[in-house]
Amino acid sequence: MAGIELQNTVKEALNALYHHPDDAVRMQADRWLQEFQRTLDAWQVADNLLHDVTSNLETLIFCSQTLRSKVQRDFEELPSEAFRPLRDSLNSLLNRFHHGPPKVRTQISLAVAALAVHVSIGDWGDGGIMNWLKVEMSSRPECIPGFLELLKVLPEEVFNYRISARPERRRQFEKELISAMEVALSLLTACLNASELKEQVLEAFASWLRLRRGISPSVLANHPLVHTALSSLVSEILSEASVNVVSELIHCSAVGSSSDVSAQMPLIQVIVPQVMSLRPHINDPSKDEEDAKAIGRLFADMGDAYVQLIATGSDESMMIVQALLEVASHSQFDIASMTFNFWHNLQVYLIERDLYVSLGNEASIEAERNRRLLVFRSSYESLVSLVSSRVQYPDDYMDLSREDLKDFKQTRYAVADVLVDAALVLGGDTVLKILYMKLVQAVASCGNDQNGEWRPAEAALYCIRAIADYVPSVEAEVMPQVMSLLSKLPRQPQLLHTVCLTIGAYSKWLDVSSNGLSILPSLIDILMNGMSTSEDTAAAAALAFRHICDDCRKKLCGSLDGLFHIYHSAVYAEGGNFRVSAEDSLHLVEALSMVITELPPDHAKKALEALCLPVVTPLQEMINQGPVIMGQKGARELTVHIDRLAYIFRYVNHPEAVADAIQRLWPIFKAIFDVRAWDMQTMESLCKACKYAVRTSGRYMGITIGAMLEEIQGLYQHHLQSCFLYLSSEVIKIFGSDPSCSDYLRNLVEALFTRTACILPTLGDFTSRPDIADDCFLLASRCIRYCPQIFIPSPVFPSLIDCAMIGITVQHREASNSILTFLSDVFDLPNSRGGIQFQSIRDNVIMPRGASITRILIASLAGALPSNRFETVTYTLFALVRAYQTKALEWARGSISLIPKTAVTEVESTRFLKTLSEIASGASINAVMAPIEELSDVCRRNRTVQEIVQDALKPLEMNMVQRV
Repeated sequence: MAGIELQNTVKEALNALYHHPDDAVRMQADRWLQEFQRTLDAWQVADNLLHDVTSNLETLIFCSQTLRSKVQRDFEELPSEAFRPLRDSLNSLLNRFHHGPPKVRTQISLAVAALAVHVSIGDWGDGGIMNWLKVEMSSRPECIPGFLELLKVLPEEVFNYRISARPERRRQFEKELISAMEVALSLLTACLNASELKEQVLEAFASWLRLRRGISPSVLANHPLVHTALSSLVSEILSEASVNVVSELIHCSAVGSSSDVSAQMPLIQVIVPQVMSLRPHINDPSKDEEDAKAIGRLFADMGDAYVQLIATGSDESMMIVQALLEVASHSQFDIASMTFNFWHNLQVYLIERDLYVSLGNEASIEAERNRRLLVFRSSYESLVSLVSSRVQYPDDYMDLSREDLKDFKQTRYAVADVLVDAALVLGGDTVLKILYMKLVQAVASCGNDQNGEWRPAEAALYCIRAIADYVPSVEAEVMPQVMSLLSKLPRQPQLLHTVCLTIGAYSKWLDVSSNGLSILPSLIDILMNGMSTSEDTAAAAALAFRHICDDCRKKLCGSLDGLFHIYHSAVYAEGGNFRVSAEDSLHLVEALSMVITELPPDHAKKALEALCLPVVTPLQEMINQGPVIMGQKGARELTVHIDRLAYIFRYVNHPEAVADAIQRLWPIFKAIFDVRAWDMQTMESLCKACKYAVRTSGRYMGITIGAMLEEIQGLYQHHLQSCFLYLSSEVIKIFGSDPSCSDYLRNLVEALFTRTACILPTLGDFTSRPDIADDCFLLASRCIRYCPQIFIPSPVFPSLIDCAMIGITVQHREASNSILTFLSDVFDLPNSRGGIQFQSIRDNVIMPRGASITRILIASLAGALPSNRFETVTYTLFALVRAYQTKALEWARGSISLIPKTAVTEVESTRFLKTLSEIASGASINAVMAPIEELSDVCRRNRTVQEIVQDALKPLEMNMVQRV
């Protein structure tokens, strides 16, 4: 398409995109424009339309975005001689749009900055971009607004990884800017005289400060730009730019170690008085919301940056702490919570003994630690009082939107974290006393009336629950009184919900407390009430019941009949008032199972039978109705009962009793397997129950395990349920090393893997059945670790390696990770139990496939798999290199040599291969990750390069290997 015609088409598409009434036409225009942006023609068309004085705002914005995107991602498309015309054109556009439109000017500035990232000082000419910019600013003073925007975005682009620059070039660009810091600051200082440019100058200054290097703190302390920013803090209306500068200055002067203090002190001494001068305005009602946030932010930044200094407890630091308490008291939670990170970090500096080691002996450490804890005691006590009221339900809580309710929950979680920090400094018992006083006051105003003011009591209890793990289990002064108050509270649903959770949170205290046993009946009555009030309170009560049965199981062994009554009433009573959901009923099943665990074997066996009976009965009734009717049942009708059996088998820790139970129940399980093998949901539930039975019973299972394996082995051939594979994994883990099980495990493994390899002949099959692939290779890894003597010599081993090679690049995360882990385990075989004797068999399989596997792994690093798989792929490649050393390096050299030098340079290739050589020689993995990561980044830097690399390595063609 000719240039003018294509420009007109772009304009027409933009007009359609923004103005056509038909959605389908707008979508078509959008797709066309996106495709156009990827073409080589987009460079010239966008440039021409930006220089065209008739282009409207929509066209200018689109073309400036296009040009910015092309420079960032596709600069390598251009021949080297195109750089100077492009630079001059962008400069011309920067001049043209120096007064705006702002969106266009920003995009042009970003394009120039991206160009500077790509092009070295030598290639840029004129002494590099900063000297070039200096000349341009002096020769075109009317264009300074545009140049200031460029000055602002330049340092920001150091950290913009959308720019497809090589890592080495990116590091060099950062060094170039750091070395030009004085030039940049002098240019900005020269612009301070123009008051209308002050905001732009300060924003650009803040941007340069983010580089964190290039100018010393002592120089900054006396710099005019710093003086301007700090002096702006006292103006009537806070300047956002000056706040940003001061915030960056605080971060620049952060103290990370004692050696930093003297270096940073000149700057700190300039910053702190100016920020502290804002203290009277922290809770000033005349300040608008943005100013209040800015002030709070500066104090919070100061606390975070100087926490090490503040932790010494000097008089000066305590003034900052008092100011931070005032910020924490702000009526707006968004502002108050800015300080929460400081209180956490300060707690770490006060508590962690490792941070006191410079003091020398233990006595000095303990003395200084205690001194500091005493200094900050009152601050943390005040903090507890301030934040605890933040968790109170608002008056209009019933009308909160889902989003507002989510925010309220996040607020409560954040406050809970602060209370934990306070408990670590003050001790949980001290915080408990503060909160208990609030609870007493709240209960006094609450009364027994359900319509009374319940919210303060609920808030106090929420806070008490938050610190449960930090209250000593021997605490005997406050906790008994807290527990006695619980029964006096009204049964308002939200309050009851928190009461139930609080009971559960203090289950360990109830177990240790001397009067815990006498308190338990009244607390269980509260939980029973919770189970019958609402689904939310029932969920909280069931969870609390589980915690109590877990921690107080020895105390409750004599009350099993009562516990069974609760269990039957809440879970199985028809027409009752209980609101326990099927999911929450599992907490009750778990609770009884843990108490049964404490019984002697004979009693446990009877109790287990009683626990199973109400679960098994409805399953047996469904089976008795015949296979046709049972096949028509909804999956949930079966799984609600099977899931309870799974919990029983998981938590009743009596192996022989569970083995006896599963043997008695096996006919029921088999009937469900036979009739519902097609039903994934039921099979997953049933396999989970079998898995826990196997895990708990172990080798007590006897003949049942053989029947179970025969069942799933046969069903898998026709129904291909992935859960059959993970059940087999559990069996392999328990029985893999048992010689008496070798024959049926060998049959199982060969049958499952042979069938799986047949249904995964292509990458598309892996994509359509990732669950099968995931569980298959998890099982294969288990076989390597627990029964290499069965798996490695088996004829299915080579087939599974071939299958893994096909599926390595599947995009499904879990499936891909399982395959890569399996291959790592194969390469690390000599390290597994009994694996070294099978090394020669492994080598006979891997050697003819090694070059292909290496190539697929390198292709995966280079973009065939997403970057979030980098570590897993790298570890697999390293395992291969460690296992095959010289040969693996030869394979890697062959793969890397296929990649064109335009995509990966000789230097980058050599660095990568050198790293692999170091791994082969025993180097630590963590010490050599950077060059591997760099090669991955280089190959992914833009879509064109990634396609070139993948086309060269052709990983999808590597799974067909020549058998030798």
